Amino acid sequence: MNIVKPSTIAGVMELLPEDQVVFDDIKEKIAATFSKYQFLPIDTPLIEKNEILFAKGGGETEKQIFEIASDSKDMSLRFDLTVPLARYVAEHFQDLNFPFKRYHIGKVYRGERNQKGRYKEFYQCDIDIIGHNSLSIINDAILPRVILDVFSQIGLSDITFKINNRKLLNGFFQSLGIEDSTEVLRTIDKKDKIGIDKTYDLLAEILSADKAETIIDFINKDEANDQVLADLESFDSNDLFKEGLSELGLVYKYMKEFGVGDENIKIDLAITRGLDYYTGTVYETFINGHESIGSVCSGGRYDNLAQNFTKQNLPGVGMSIGLTRLFYKLQELGLIREISKGLTDYLIIPMDEKINSYAIEVLRILRDANKEADIYFEAGKFKKKMTYADKIGAKKVIILGEDELNSRQVSIKDMESGEQITRPIDKILE
Repeated sequence: MNIVKPSTIAGVMELLPEDQVVFDDIKEKIAATFSKYQFLPIDTPLIEKNEILFAKGGGETEKQIFEIASDSKDMSLRFDLTVPLARYVAEHFQDLNFPFKRYHIGKVYRGERNQKGRYKEFYQCDIDIIGHNSLSIINDAILPRVILDVFSQIGLSDITFKINNRKLLNGFFQSLGIEDSTEVLRTIDKKDKIGIDKTYDLLAEILSADKAETIIDFINKDEANDQVLADLESFDSNDLFKEGLSELGLVYKYMKEFGVGDENIKIDLAITRGLDYYTGTVYETFINGHESIGSVCSGGRYDNLAQNFTKQNLPGVGMSIGLTRLFYKLQELGLIREISKGLTDYLIIPMDEKINSYAIEVLRILRDANKEADIYFEAGKFKKKMTYADKIGAKKVIILGEDELNSRQVSIKDMESGEQITRPIDKILE
């Protein structure tokens, strides 16, 4: 028989159990925090119809999609959680209460080019608030508060939210006579990667040297938040600009009132978010001192989430954490807070097969008391059994020999202190 070399495809993450425990702990903390802020869980299929996924047109998305091989060939793996959300809200509109606050943690699939830290299969953790016909701007300030709490739970509260508003930017571009700002926005979005000089060069190629210089002066501000807002107030512009500035000021004000410190907020006029469906507030989130890993959570406001699926007007705001990439980067930088790798409170070691039934009795007592307990039934020397207990991170080992069986007692060894005590079976939990 030919032996096939076991391997995974490039671009997927597969963890050893001790790392999986840490990954799952972070994922559970994210879900618990989302629930704490009254976001409701949903779960949509991994597979969606192509007509749903490509409703806005294929473009780059179609190049990266994983299509399902079938006779009809009209299905693909979802590439994000936003398009399924749009379909979900349109399909279940009559059964939902608005504003609808949802969270979704699940895997998505993209045909990413193979490179370090980029994945074809990865977890996204999304929160969105969807309104019907309207949605208060205050909701745009709620999401950063939730995300700050999420990162605090995993020991990374020293983060900065860079915020901006697309209406403000588009109003500014209109004042310069720029009708189609798509390419300009994409260029500005690359500023942190390519530098300010290269950004200027690219803008000058798209527009003119004068307009490029004006845009660079506008986006390259480094004053305190209040000063940036004051400078913008004095800017002579149009109604769209003023609307965006008003929204930006309100989001900044309410973020602070919700408990996001001013030191955690940076009004950055170069934040654009490349996706074209953002229409108002946009966010990027960075770990202070580790900005080189890029944004760890991003999102923004969109005017009409499900316009391709319904005539209902459904504005919303959302933020997303790419958990798989984040976990990889945190591991690489040694930023993941250590948690106990052991899931086992008690490992029971019977010294002989004759003691197995007594060991099971002890196990039932512990599990009835909601303790994490297991039995090591395998034959072998005592040292081998204790080595196993140590490797799985068992906190205590219960050793059962003939003396313990005959006297209805248990010997309990604390694996951290090395202390060993003997107790009657009915006093095992004391």
